Amino acid sequence: MDGNSDPEISRAASGPGKESRLSLIARGQTFPTDVHRELEGEDPVLEIRDFNLFYGEKQAIFDVNMKIPKGKVTALIGPSGCGKSTLLRSVNRINDLLPTVRIDGDIILNGESMYDPGVDVIELRKRMGMVFQKPNPFPMSIYENVVYSLRIDGERKKSVLDEVCEKSLTGAALWDETKDRLHESALGLSGGQQQRLCIARAIAAEPEVLLMDEPASALDPIATNKIEDLIAQLKGEYSILIVTHNMQQAARTSEYTAFMYLGRLIEYGPTETIFVRPRLRDTMDYVTGRFG
Repeated sequence: MDGNSDPEISRAASGPGKESRLSLIARGQTFPTDVHRELEGEDPVLEIRDFNLFYGEKQAIFDVNMKIPKGKVTALIGPSGCGKSTLLRSVNRINDLLPTVRIDGDIILNGESMYDPGVDVIELRKRMGMVFQKPNPFPMSIYENVVYSLRIDGERKKSVLDEVCEKSLTGAALWDETKDRLHESALGLSGGQQQRLCIARAIAAEPEVLLMDEPASALDPIATNKIEDLIAQLKGEYSILIVTHNMQQAARTSEYTAFMYLGRLIEYGPTETIFVRPRLRDTMDYVTGRFG
């Protein structure tokens, strides 16, 4: 379909001689996020409220308000440096480890403030599963990688550890490939297998949210397909927030998509709508490859 024929996009398009919304944002102007009405009916697992983040004097996230639906896959898209990964890492407070970071606003996880002064950040991070861009298995056996979170919580019963290991590896579509080598080093797995192992390790802790930062960008196409298939299997049981530069991956894996630019949330709605009939011309230009 030709986006130029869509009346909503046409209303949002710049007229002759007028700057685009993104150009105006680059010059310091602000606009409210265009949030689609479908999100109003969703039960949120996360609510990001009036969220701002600064690295020293430099602001990286600007007034983000965003609800992440429970049991769904939500994709964050946008050009490099737009704040996607910074926002994702704010959800489990990894950014707290940087001494220059300060924030305004709040993030609510299942009704509880994550930035309340009394929050135990270590316990909070146990409620999040984090999968990074490059696989990062621990230098220990496949088995010990999976049950690591249980070990540090003091679980010693072999029957419990065995059950969680099998369940998590099965959930990560890796059990059949590893069941006969559980006590071999995880570093002997292929890159794609290592990434699925990291997902198994994340879900072993039964997180409330699974965070994925470009989980397939370091993998070959076959391994990437397996990760995408795995995301499809995990949604519903888990609430997933994924950062991706790959437009096709966002379209294939997510139910909702949020477009970010220069630290601002521009448009947020159902993935099919964002990719086929977005409300804003700027969103259409990005998802069709006209910039970024």
